[in-house]
Amino acid sequence: RRWLKIAAAAMAARCRLAARFHHVHGTNVRLDASRTRATRVESFANGICFSQEPLAPGQIFLVEIEEKELGWCGHLRVGLTALDPQSLEVVPEYSLPDLVNMGDTWVFAITRSHNRVTAEGEEAPVRARGPPWEPFLLIEQVRIPRDTLVGRSRPGRYSHILDDLYKMNVLPATARRSRIGVLYAPQPDGTADMHIIINGEDMGPSARRLPITRPLYAVVDVFASTKSVRVIPVEYGFPSLQTLCRLVIQKHIVHRLAIDGLDLPPLLKSFCKHE
Repeated sequence: RRWLKIAAAAMAARCRLAARFHHVHGTNVRLDASRTRATRVESFANGICFSQEPLAPGQIFLVEIEEKELGWCGHLRVGLTALDPQSLEVVPEYSLPDLVNMGDTWVFAITRSHNRVTAEGEEAPVRARGPPWEPFLLIEQVRIPRDTLVGRSRPGRYSHILDDLYKMNVLPATARRSRIGVLYAPQPDGTADMHIIINGEDMGPSARRLPITRPLYAVVDVFASTKSVRVIPVEYGFPSLQTLCRLVIQKHIVHRLAIDGLDLPPLLKSFCKHE
């Protein structure tokens, strides 16, 4: 039990460090001061971003779509790469096919019906949608709080309806406020499977036999109609005191709009509304 607590604390510390974008990125990307928000400021390409640090096994890199831009075809692209961003002389214009063609990179365009590969002789399972809504998403031996993985609409008169649609994964994966994550799960043969998570739903292995002997960085391509994304930190293990306080506040209100009427600091109100 003590070992599990230490491992959870170590994972939490690593996640806080990695929940930022690398300073190496596409020429059309602008990062905010915290390097947690990436915005493509012009054109539709040159929007590739990387995680600040390589991911640990089972560690998810999660982003939320904040802004969309009309007039372009195509959406967010995510994946993993064994290429060190620091070693790139020039960040490619496109993740697909440019970065992938450099080798040791696995990137997929996010769509409502996502890519999935199956092992030889394996049939693709039918994934359950909607309830029951378990509190944790289980992938291999990794448990991730599902509440964090699910996108939420902005507070409004009918936002609770939109929240339910996000939970049931009914809204398009590329909608504003959708949350997209990527991680890799080690396998007995010494390789790993890459999983993409959309609003709390595991899309299954998108790529297999990734080399876990090399550091793997997350890739987020802010492409075409996706204008801006924000990194969402994910807590593993025991929830923080801040998260527990939020749960207590949310439990005693009728709707998220009621948070605005509480005598709380603005930052705490924003946190309680998952903004």
